[in-house]
Amino acid sequence: MADVIVVGGGVGGMVSALLLAGRGHRVRLYERLDRLGGKLAEHRRDGFAFSLGPSLLTMPHLFAGLGLDLVEPRELCRYRFADGSVLTARRDPGAMAAEVDRLAPGEGRNWLAFHRWGRTCLEASHRTFFAGPIDRPPAEARLSDLFAVAPGRTLDGLARRFFTDPRLRQYTGRYATYAGANPYRAPAALGCVPALEHGQGGWYVRGGLPRLADALRARLEEAGVEVTLRTGVTDVLADSERVLGVRLASGERERADVVIANVDAAALYGRLLPDRRRLRRIARLGRSSSAFLLLAGVEGRTEGLAHHSVVFSADYRREFADIFERHRPAEDPTVYVGCSAVDDSSQAPDGAENWVMLVNVPARDPLRWPMSPSAYRDLVLERLAARGHDLSGRLRFVDLFTPADLRDRYGAWGGAIYGGAYDGPLAPFRRPGNRGPRRGLYLVGGSAHPGGGLPLVTLGGRIVASLVEEDFSLKQDARRPRIRTRR
Repeated sequence: MADVIVVGGGVGGMVSALLLAGRGHRVRLYERLDRLGGKLAEHRRDGFAFSLGPSLLTMPHLFAGLGLDLVEPRELCRYRFADGSVLTARRDPGAMAAEVDRLAPGEGRNWLAFHRWGRTCLEASHRTFFAGPIDRPPAEARLSDLFAVAPGRTLDGLARRFFTDPRLRQYTGRYATYAGANPYRAPAALGCVPALEHGQGGWYVRGGLPRLADALRARLEEAGVEVTLRTGVTDVLADSERVLGVRLASGERERADVVIANVDAAALYGRLLPDRRRLRRIARLGRSSSAFLLLAGVEGRTEGLAHHSVVFSADYRREFADIFERHRPAEDPTVYVGCSAVDDSSQAPDGAENWVMLVNVPARDPLRWPMSPSAYRDLVLERLAARGHDLSGRLRFVDLFTPADLRDRYGAWGGAIYGGAYDGPLAPFRRPGNRGPRRGLYLVGGSAHPGGGLPLVTLGGRIVASLVEEDFSLKQDARRPRIRTRR
């Protein structure tokens, strides 16, 4: 039986801890904050609840057995373009194609072709990218899988292959933001995300997405995982060949055969186990985008409001150039609007709504922005008002969540949501792998393979648990090196 320490209580770390405990290993999990879940968090104020992280759940089969009360919104999303036109995304592919035809006559058949491509890409990804560590193709992988993901093509290039209407190209490019990426440089493989949404749906967890973290915490307790909150880890202890354990913020050293780092890879190699070569490799990726959140208590109910809406900018290319090239918030930003009270009355007081307004911004300290966060808040509200979402006179309060909060709360690299950027067609293969540079060291979470988002970090947790099982038999070497532990 191996002694396993998980550093960080995000979803990927909890999944790997749960699986390894179920296979007979002793597992301890240390979390610096006072709760588990990582970015799967919420903000509460005056009877309102706001999700600070994921707003929907895809691949729901990965979370079966957790007792979650899943709700499927009537619409996947409602997209409003700068010219005032609207595209309502329906889960059923035929209904979606009809909606596309209403927006752009004749493009419905092109959307169906795009959807077929996405399903083929998704099937290939399940056999390869999602199935195991990035450095070892699974046995069921096929040569054709390489071509199924359109290697060498960007997501914008994929959109241009299928659509002539610029609004549909903008809609397709939006899926780059699921990885914190620039659609004009992100790999075309991100085009498989719509196939997930239109195949398995985009779901909401009644009570808020953070209830998933609560359910995992309950399973950890049942499995006997030793969870310690409010306890930071300052070092991963190792010799030249293997990990030995960790040092806690209190100075105590805890021995382990296995250390699973559910932290940002830049934090691991910059602070916990310094490694300049790997840190430089991560730096060459550049940072993914960050997020600027407006959490608004809104008076009254908005007729016809969707659970999920996207209000697009007039110039998408300029917007992403602002974020990734000029490193400043966009002057004309695309705004995601989420209101879970549409499907869940527990999320806001009677007669009110909980609006989460999210804008993609650079992973940079807001003190270095050309305008203050409060001024940018006002700009976002003005842009929304100009495009049909005027909240004047209805706001009870607006709380802000910035890249600095992501950096300080979660140790995110400069506030980057997903660590390194998905920049370039080969971006998925350049991310840190799940095995670290010492025997017994593993990486899981949004900054490592296979990437960020609830399904991918869950798959990452499964991959890491399988690697530990592969590398460590249940019969441990009695001569393993030990370090002194202070209790």
